[in-house]
Amino acid sequence: MKSIWSDSVILPRFPRLTGDLHVEVLIIGGGLTGILCAYMLEQAAVPYALVEAETIGSGITKNTTAKITSQHGLIYDKLMRKFGVEAASLYLRANEEALERIAGLCAGIPCDFERKDAFVYTMDAPEKIEKELKALQKLNYPAEFAKELPLPFCTAGAVKFPNQAQFNPLKFIGGLVKGLHIYEHTKVCELSEGRAVTTGGTVTATKMIMAAHFPFVNQHGSYFLKLYQHRSYVIALEKAPSVPGMYVDEAQKGMSFRSYDDMLLIGGGAHRTGKKGGNWRELEDFAKRYYPPAQERYRWAAQDCMSLDGVPYIGRYSKNTPDLFVATGYNKWGMTTAMAAAGILTDSITGKENPYAAVFSPSRSILTPQLAVNSFEAAINLLSFSKHRCPHMGCALKWNAAEHTWDCPCHGSRFDEKGGLIDNPSTDGIQMKD
Repeated sequence: MKSIWSDSVILPRFPRLTGDLHVEVLIIGGGLTGILCAYMLEQAAVPYALVEAETIGSGITKNTTAKITSQHGLIYDKLMRKFGVEAASLYLRANEEALERIAGLCAGIPCDFERKDAFVYTMDAPEKIEKELKALQKLNYPAEFAKELPLPFCTAGAVKFPNQAQFNPLKFIGGLVKGLHIYEHTKVCELSEGRAVTTGGTVTATKMIMAAHFPFVNQHGSYFLKLYQHRSYVIALEKAPSVPGMYVDEAQKGMSFRSYDDMLLIGGGAHRTGKKGGNWRELEDFAKRYYPPAQERYRWAAQDCMSLDGVPYIGRYSKNTPDLFVATGYNKWGMTTAMAAAGILTDSITGKENPYAAVFSPSRSILTPQLAVNSFEAAINLLSFSKHRCPHMGCALKWNAAEHTWDCPCHGSRFDEKGGLIDNPSTDGIQMKD
């Protein structure tokens, strides 16, 4: 089960940490966010080190569909209603600037970067499209209504964002990491103020960035309440018609489409981690119905951290941890968000004011309906019987028959059949019991 990106590039390798180290900034996590933070700190001449428990790009980054866009579903109408016009405008500007910064870097990196229009379509709710277009008009963004889409089914309309982009994310990070201070196979075992104990030695740092997807320090920030994880599935088809843009359903359980090389990538089958969903079966059935001559070349699955209100958490980990920073809760839109996060965090560390920091502040209110859902899931699964429990906070694990894994419905940790850790926030595997 290898993604199309993993099969297209061999990334540079980096040494393990051996011995103690002191730096100004420690970055935990070698995905796109951590690498962009390292790149920016390198440019700013700030002493840093990045530690990755496995290898760079081996986590969530290798499983993205790699759409580089400020169109994050039908988000702008929701943002305006919840936070106001100014906050929605700042969110849009942050992601538009991130798109252009990525484009600028891609000019010097062979990573299959292509400008593409992006579309969010609806099957049965045209009123949502109309509301989003009105919101974008207030934000002076040149979005357009699209009625006819090159998809194999009828839609009720779409919002078009012109001149967005797509690329190969692993080729991109492969071009960024040359000369960066990175240690692979260096797992953080213990974290305290200014000190990280790793499998290779102790790192002391003035400031730290948690870029490890789901924050694993539970005593601060309440991320175990503020986040949940969502799985979605992708197949890559040969001998299927290509699509000229990037397309995603506004419904959470809808499908997405983009082309890469001579293949069509279809995403869908989504569900909360630890719950049942359509997974690859749904995508296989769709392909057989609409693309009968096509042949599946790749299949993989992605896991995304979802915030309470649809806005990522980027900034200080909590009010009580002034020197610990975090970037998480990207809500399936990690490409531009990772770049925006790297800019915000680098500015915070170097003492510069960032115009977007307040919008993404992790210390904003958590009083949302999703908080009740997350709390209910945690309570139910803490009280449920299971022969296997998650070491993160003790929730009952559920068997994922599609992927042959044990998954946590509370916070999204995942383990293989033998108990080995696949996805955090757990930092350790489980002891399998008969």
